Amino acid sequence: MNSRIYTNKKPLFVFLIPAFLFMALFLFYPFVQNICNSFLQITGMGEPAKGLLDPWYSNYAKLFQDPNMLTALKNTLVVMVCTVVFQVGIALVLAILVDNIRAGSQFFRTVYFFPIVISATALGLLFNLIFLYNGGMVNQLVEALGHGKIDWKSGGLQLFTMLLPVMWQYVGFYFVILVTGLNNIDPELYEAAEIDGASRMQRISHITLPLLKPVIATCVVLAVTGALKVFDLPWVMFPNGMPENTTWLTGTYMYFQTTVAGDVDYGSAIAVLIVVLGICVSLVVNKLTAEKE
Repeated sequence: MNSRIYTNKKPLFVFLIPAFLFMALFLFYPFVQNICNSFLQITGMGEPAKGLLDPWYSNYAKLFQDPNMLTALKNTLVVMVCTVVFQVGIALVLAILVDNIRAGSQFFRTVYFFPIVISATALGLLFNLIFLYNGGMVNQLVEALGHGKIDWKSGGLQLFTMLLPVMWQYVGFYFVILVTGLNNIDPELYEAAEIDGASRMQRISHITLPLLKPVIATCVVLAVTGALKVFDLPWVMFPNGMPENTTWLTGTYMYFQTTVAGDVDYGSAIAVLIVVLGICVSLVVNKLTAEKE
């Protein structure tokens, strides 16, 4: 009886139809419309298109000539590297450490996950108070120690100032994913390795990391694709790419072109580029982290 319960799959399609309609309305249709908008001349949000661009591919040609777009791509690449090295890397170290303790593990899991529940806008304002507002808390401490103020908005420090809260906020997200993966590893494997005389580092390198590789690969894909659409926190700290258009990211520059500059069609082209880059990067990461036969 139980083995034949799923033989009739017609009811399954009935339950899938609402979800499919929802995705078609709020995901597929806007995506296709956005591609169409990138070839049209649209001068403002809510404004009707004035026809095809001349030439029709001019927005995509502009992407490779726009210096701000090149800055956004370069900064986004830096964010990608930092998210893999620091977000996923630190989360992996913390997950292994917490998994190897018994007392207080729930406390550390809560503390490390806490930043992810804070609004990005509130977090951006918080780090503005730390670094930028009225000299910033850090500069006030530096002055109290008898040193001069540090300009966190220039001298190459603006990207660090923007990336620090981004890195800090999402470590807990990957930490939870990795801890879940660690919980799925059979403890008997560690017991057998310990009986055979394997040290703790050998157990981590020969058991934990190989079995955790699919989970790490998932975290890396989420990190690099998420870097392409980082927006809210950098925009709060450095709106309009300030200072001197050095802090643009693909997400913030797309928003600026669409809503502030009113160049909706060019913003649509940037959005298409973000999607294409996300797909390509995901394919590359999956290829590099795929399990070998």
